[in-house]
Amino acid sequence: MAIAGKETPRERYRAQLRAEIKERAWEQIAAAGAPGLSLNAIAKQMGMSGPALYRYFASRDELITELIRDAYRSLADTIRTAAASGSDLAGLGRALRAWALDDPQRYFLIYGTPVPGYHAPDDITAIASEIMGALLDAAQLPAGPDAAGAQDTSLESHLAEHRQWAGDHPAPPAALRRALHFWTRLHGILSLELAGHFTGMGFDPAELYDHELHHLAP
Repeated sequence: MAIAGKETPRERYRAQLRAEIKERAWEQIAAAGAPGLSLNAIAKQMGMSGPALYRYFASRDELITELIRDAYRSLADTIRTAAASGSDLAGLGRALRAWALDDPQRYFLIYGTPVPGYHAPDDITAIASEIMGALLDAAQLPAGPDAAGAQDTSLESHLAEHRQWAGDHPAPPAALRRALHFWTRLHGILSLELAGHFTGMGFDPAELYDHELHHLAP
């Protein structure tokens, strides 16, 4: 039995193999998207048999879950670090964009087209809730008069009665509205930018994103 806090050589080898499998999986996703992920193809690239690789990941869905978990954990850590450093809602938005641009395939795995037939486990939903919780915290800070939807009391009334997406967070309706506008509108710009839909339009997507941040979190 391994001593607590120390890995055995076998455990280190297993961790290294799992890490390499995930690296190969990301390469496949970059080339053909998550639906095209094939454990047998990864096994061939690594000089392993299919059954041997299945000792490290029992199924394609288990591997996808691990990749999604890593991606969400990375973003949650990025947002938490930014919040801990004193970033306001705009600062969190900049941290989000930097994270997305750093690895578009990682971004699309969690915010792109869902993988057919795949359902994420509850622990991944919990990590996603951490991200939204940080945004709701920041959304409660005082906003300027130009904040998007400042007079949208009808939406606030609706969100006050339909706040399941916010979990147990005690944010008031105005903060719910700000966080929801922030999340949906910034992801809209990011998704279009990373998919290349602004290419050839002659403007800098960073300027559009910053302009949106100014109105969402003045």
